[in-house]
Amino acid sequence: MIVVTGATGQLGRLALAALRERVPDTEVVAAVRNPAKAADLGVEVREADYDRPETLPSAFAGADRVLFISGSEVGRRVPQHAAVVVAAKEAGAGHLVYTSAPKADTSPLILAPEHRETERIIRESGLPFTFLRNNWYTENYEQNIRQAAETGVYLGSAGEGRVASAPRADYAEAAAVVLTSAGHEGRVYELSGDTAWSYADLAAEISAAAGREVGYRDVSPEEHRAALASAGLPDAVVDLVVGLDADTRQGLLAGTTGELKALLGRPTTPLADSVREILARG
Repeated sequence: MIVVTGATGQLGRLALAALRERVPDTEVVAAVRNPAKAADLGVEVREADYDRPETLPSAFAGADRVLFISGSEVGRRVPQHAAVVVAAKEAGAGHLVYTSAPKADTSPLILAPEHRETERIIRESGLPFTFLRNNWYTENYEQNIRQAAETGVYLGSAGEGRVASAPRADYAEAAAVVLTSAGHEGRVYELSGDTAWSYADLAAEISAAAGREVGYRDVSPEEHRAALASAGLPDAVVDLVVGLDADTRQGLLAGTTGELKALLGRPTTPLADSVREILARG
């Protein structure tokens, strides 16, 4: 049996869909914070709230394999993740597959520390593991892509930094491959899109898809921070966005490893395809 945590989230739903193409529905369990939101998943649903450790043991009961999708609450993930690891070990899970961050053990990436600590906890637990160090999801830029298509300007402070992104569906499919095939225990996969692109490249793809001129306006971190604050974004969000652009400027998201392509057995989805899909959704 395969248990997928965070199964009502964007990545979780895609992972469930990819698994259901490979194994019977009866072999898949969706572990979710709010079961009321999971009625449409088509598989058994169990409550699993990272903030309520008492819900976790029953969620993992009988699990042979667990897709452990990292929590989304930055700053709270280490205790949440530790509770998941303890519960999975106590349930006797045979293989824990964790969605981590690029080069989590060595990178100065702003989001790496919580993933680094989680990887340490998993290693020390003794559970057989696989780390899927997912690079950026192209959909992380969805709001900016839509805004740029409307205004003609893509604003950022990443300079000529590049991002080797892929859409969530590619990473979800890779997770399903790892969960349903042999030989992945103990492996650390650095997953990325096949091509690293700059914000200027992204603006060009938006322009092509939107049918209007879109350019990249590169500003200083201070100008970027002021623009985001004036748009009403909370300070914590402003800090994160500007910090991630600084990481991008330093090349921390630019690595193209080919490992995602290898797991998929096909090229990763091009940026142009993802941009067209985002704008087509309206």
